[in-house]
Amino acid sequence: MIKFLVMDVDGTLTDGKIYMGNSGEMMKAFNINDGCGIHDLLPQNNILPVIITGRKSAILENRCRELGITELHQGISDKLDKLDEILKKYNGIYENVAYIGDDINDLDCMNMISQRGGIVGSPRDAVKQVKEIASFVSEKNGGDGAVREFIEWIRQL
Repeated sequence: MIKFLVMDVDGTLTDGKIYMGNSGEMMKAFNINDGCGIHDLLPQNNILPVIITGRKSAILENRCRELGITELHQGISDKLDKLDEILKKYNGIYENVAYIGDDINDLDCMNMISQRGGIVGSPRDAVKQVKEIASFVSEKNGGDGAVREFIEWIRQL
């Protein structure tokens, strides 16, 4: 039974593009369907949303507040170590984890989760190495509803 949905951000919850204005302001686009899945569907299934990302962004902090995501971890270089810490906090096990990511910095977590009975997914436009180990590859690209599609899929398990 899945109890945690761990998500990468850039390339997974977003299209991976960072828009920068002349004054240095940054913008990212998030998909409303992903947001509904996280905010409305995960709680119905007692699944805790978790974000572990390598970048830091006030934009992401605002989005997480909107969606009620309290487990937000930014600027993380060792995602597997952070995931271990989170699982210890909640007395969780890898078998109860679903993880969606898109790039090589997600592979350590994805491999460990997959080896220990959890589920891994990816957007359609993820790198080849990620798609090769994914149990689920979305029909959608990152930022285009891939996370929502993964949520719908894990709810059926």
